[in-house]
Amino acid sequence: MNDGKLDFHSHSTVSDGSLPPAELVRRAHDAGVQTLALTDHDSTDGLADAAREAQRLGLQLINGVEISCLWERRTIHIVGLDVDPRHPALQAGLAQVQAERRTRAARIAERLGKLGVRDALARAQAMGGGQLTRTHFARLLVEDGIAKDMKQAFKRYMVQGKLGYVAAQWPPMASAIEWIHAAGGQAVLAHPMRYPLSGAWRERLFSAYAGFGGDAAEISTASGDASERDLVARLCISHGLMGSAGSDFHSPDQHWITLGRLAPLPAGIVPVWSCFEGVATAAH
Repeated sequence: MNDGKLDFHSHSTVSDGSLPPAELVRRAHDAGVQTLALTDHDSTDGLADAAREAQRLGLQLINGVEISCLWERRTIHIVGLDVDPRHPALQAGLAQVQAERRTRAARIAERLGKLGVRDALARAQAMGGGQLTRTHFARLLVEDGIAKDMKQAFKRYMVQGKLGYVAAQWPPMASAIEWIHAAGGQAVLAHPMRYPLSGAWRERLFSAYAGFGGDAAEISTASGDASERDLVARLCISHGLMGSAGSDFHSPDQHWITLGRLAPLPAGIVPVWSCFEGVATAAH
């Protein structure tokens, strides 16, 4: 897989990425990616534009989505890969999450007003896309000089316990997996090492996720090191899960993330893309 040909986690302006879907596909193609999944937060609206550009360039696009959900009162992200974006169960579920996003965005904007960020909701909406995320508001903090960069914006204002953080009432993790399966897709636990969990709690997460019917977990990411990949691989093996690889690309400004630049999956891991028609052969 890992000669830079595959990437199963990326975002466009339909959610919190900075590139429109077609431009994201072109950037992936220029980086040598042959198979790309567009996985915008809680929306499949960018897939049609991405598919047209992918067809023009000869790049294989996998229909994807990243669903926000709750487990043990913690926000968890589940990537759905190879989904039917028109499936009514999936779209009904995403509509539910999108409504919660709108409610949360209004509350975040109100809180940021106390920091001196004027018209936060309107300005975040003007950035484009249909899914307002914390990233949109973090960008406003940088624009207004309240934070020097995105990393500081999140750390000081947008994480749990800080002024700009608003807890969302996402659907249960089991529901997100059900919607993905109803749409014919594979459910992938996104960036499992990014959640602030102890080893025991991470084991509980994997156990619950597998029990709900989850199919795979992201092992190869843009930010993890070899020890983290090995740890997630062991958890996947012990819980009967496949492995996935995704950069979680959002913007060219994230200079440390390059589409398709991902380490090989550890030995003994069944790749989730083996379930996708025409991908397994291209991966070698």
